[in-house]
Amino acid sequence: MEIYLVFVDAIQNSNKFWSAKVEDSNLTVQWGRVGYQAQTKVHSCSSYQRAVSKFNNLVAEKKSKGYSKSQPEIDASRSVADIRRAIQLLNTIRPAVANRNFGDSYISALNEYLKIVPTPLGMQIDYHRVYRTVADIDYQRELLNSLLTTSAPKVAAVAVATPQSTVEPKVVSLKTISKNFWRHL
Repeated sequence: MEIYLVFVDAIQNSNKFWSAKVEDSNLTVQWGRVGYQAQTKVHSCSSYQRAVSKFNNLVAEKKSKGYSKSQPEIDASRSVADIRRAIQLLNTIRPAVANRNFGDSYISALNEYLKIVPTPLGMQIDYHRVYRTVADIDYQRELLNSLLTTSAPKVAAVAVATPQSTVEPKVVSLKTISKNFWRHL
């Protein structure tokens, strides 16, 4: 039994995760900022049932504070509905970036997108600069679209190849692409 939750509020500089996993009578909890080293605490409980009970209580507490269910990375195992929603959100974000109009609809779409696609944004979020250009958004949208069309294994990733390429496409982890993509911003 395990869960991964995120809390995102770009205006308040929040981009954090919380995860928990029950194994035997142990409950392991990790938390921190998305993309950074997690802090870990192991709760040794007297039984599996007590570990599950503690797990459920902590999850309810986090959800009551605004955390929502997500995954540590977005890949081909993510639901098609989540991937399509992320693409829709990018389509909402794109004109805001093009017009440099960072109002409420942009912030709302950005926060929701970051809940679906947890993304390392550094220690200080500048929501005006998460996406510098529409080309950045188009690149992310291409990556997400490739997840809809790839037949890669569940843990996999994105097939990357140039249209003229005659060699087998290279499989690259979207998590790695995302980290490298965000690092240059």
